[in-house]
Amino acid sequence: MSPTQVCGGERGWSVVPEARSRQFRELLARGRTLVRDQWRRVASVGVRLRDRWWNRPVRERPWHVRVRDLWDRAGLRDRWRRSAARERLRHSRMHDRWQRTPPQQRGTWRLVAVSGAVGLAVAAGSVFAAGPWDTGQRTAERARAAGGPGPGGERHPGNPVPSAAPVLAALGAPGAVPSPDSGEDAVPPPTGGGLADALEPLLDDPALGDERAASVVDVTTGQQVFGTGAKGAVVPASTIKLATGAAALSALGPDHRIKTTVVQGGGGIVLVGGGDPTLTARAAKGDGRPASLGRLADDTTRALKKSGTTSVRLGYDTSLYSGPGLHPIGPNENISPVTPLMADEGRLDDSDHGPAARSEDPAADAAGTFASMLRDRGVEVTGDPRPRTAGKHPRALATVRSQPLSALVERMLTNSDNDIAEALARQTAVAAGEPASFDGAAKAVTARLKKLRLPVSGARIADGSGLDRDDHVSAALLARVLVRASDIGHPELRPLLTGLPVAGFSGTLRTRYGADTVGRGVVRAKTGTLTGVNTLAGSVVDADGRLLVFAFMTNGTTDPTGAQHALDTMASALANCGCR
Repeated sequence: MSPTQVCGGERGWSVVPEARSRQFRELLARGRTLVRDQWRRVASVGVRLRDRWWNRPVRERPWHVRVRDLWDRAGLRDRWRRSAARERLRHSRMHDRWQRTPPQQRGTWRLVAVSGAVGLAVAAGSVFAAGPWDTGQRTAERARAAGGPGPGGERHPGNPVPSAAPVLAALGAPGAVPSPDSGEDAVPPPTGGGLADALEPLLDDPALGDERAASVVDVTTGQQVFGTGAKGAVVPASTIKLATGAAALSALGPDHRIKTTVVQGGGGIVLVGGGDPTLTARAAKGDGRPASLGRLADDTTRALKKSGTTSVRLGYDTSLYSGPGLHPIGPNENISPVTPLMADEGRLDDSDHGPAARSEDPAADAAGTFASMLRDRGVEVTGDPRPRTAGKHPRALATVRSQPLSALVERMLTNSDNDIAEALARQTAVAAGEPASFDGAAKAVTARLKKLRLPVSGARIADGSGLDRDDHVSAALLARVLVRASDIGHPELRPLLTGLPVAGFSGTLRTRYGADTVGRGVVRAKTGTLTGVNTLAGSVVDADGRLLVFAFMTNGTTDPTGAQHALDTMASALANCGCR
């Protein structure tokens, strides 16, 4: 008998603890082997099923699996992931730009967005309230349609639908036949009595001067609907820039550009001024940038080096203009001496509009800056630049051109830019064959206004900017200039409207019209201010959606702030009333 076994009596032999442990281990090993073998068989079956799945014809797979396979094989999943990453980056950049945007501009954007949303909501509500629609025609209109001689339905041969009249009808042109759906009756015109009730109490404001004039014209009909002292000539201040811009655009066209040229002759080169006051010596970027003196230096340097020239004498030609260059008001921070060659309007600081210290000789300063630019580019300029005449038929080396005349007119009106105004008056004189002087420009501008059939009787134009108190024009003339700019027959004059400052938002009206003022964002007008003179001329859409133009003028004021507020209130009154 083994020493590990004992007699178990009637139970038989029993296993001692050592044997029991060995049997347990053997049993555990057999169990692990069984589980492993079963798992391998299951895995083998899975592999066979997978192989059978992927080797089966594509058409036998479920549709969503086939779509996923095509998506992966075409690389669309990766493409979608890259697109999503780019979109997240774009949103991140937009968020950063929004955070850097000034609070006032954010408020403007929010106002525009909310206004648009409200407008869409009102439009949707109006359509819903108008009644049920059936095949494009309101059932409420069927009764009227059935009463006519033509057959019912959507098409009515022989009964053409009347077209809407143009919003900006040409003066003197016959309008569309008024109908319940279109024409002049669609937007009711204001009446003289209604406008008188709204404006006459405001014209009695004591802040206004002794001389007061007003003219309001309905653009659609071209008729003056309100006027007081409208034909009397008074000092207009800067609102005369409307007449200056109209004359220049009519004479030269909105696409005209002013050239600044470098020519060769007389043993050197000559910088020839063409009358562009926006020529800049500063870094200019963007598509709408003004003509650059630096670019002119680049082109001149290339032309000189191409011909083997490395040393030159520099002259500058200002013979395009004649007569005195100093404005009659004398040296002033509002205007530089008037010359056909200047850089950055002769400003001695970094500003681009508004009052600023000015150069006493902008042409010489511009030529000196140009000489320095040539030296920086490797061209030796001997001596200082001196005045010279280019001659009759010089050879051009390089030329730069200004922005289109339309952009110059808009900048002139928005910022009330006196330098641009005087330049445009002289460009009008050059186009008319008149001397490019104060007198010649005044004569050319007046003649051009006559060609536009504007009421110039009694008007006297002494300069282009309105700084001269000898300027006298009527409110009717200024209003008619704006009507003519709205005329579909004169698209070349449209910059006179698009350049007007927007009340509370841009240009010389940016700080006027408070947040709660009715005219804010609705009134667009050119301002005019001299000591004792306040004027305002522009356009507004009234409460009924009618486009009106106006000119309000007062001379002899003693409270400029009060006078401005009174004029602004009158313009806001036009925006706030239907005035019938």
